[in-house]
Amino acid sequence: MENTNQEYERYQKARKRVKAIKGFYANLVCYILVISFLAFINLKYTSEHIWFCWPMLGWGVGLLFHAFGAFKIVPFFGEDWEEKKIKEFMKEDEKQKDKFQ
Repeated sequence: MENTNQEYERYQKARKRVKAIKGFYANLVCYILVISFLAFINLKYTSEHIWFCWPMLGWGVGLLFHAFGAFKIVPFFGEDWEEKKIKEFMKEDEKQKDKFQ
């Protein structure tokens, strides 16, 4: 029974991660299409003032952080960090409980 629960939890985590990666790729495709369109408009109609770099930069930073989350590039504040902290707090709570008994 517990093995089935663990397997289901692993499946749910994997499914969540695949959904995050899929979302990142959708965001990346939209980024490429929209920024290309903005660059075209900017260079064709107002080439004396280059403005498309600002939305490219802003959205690009957001896209970078999206990649960090989807591919778990940043080691801190991820799911593993949360689980470690929860276990740490549970151990501290158990020590406090034993201390007063």
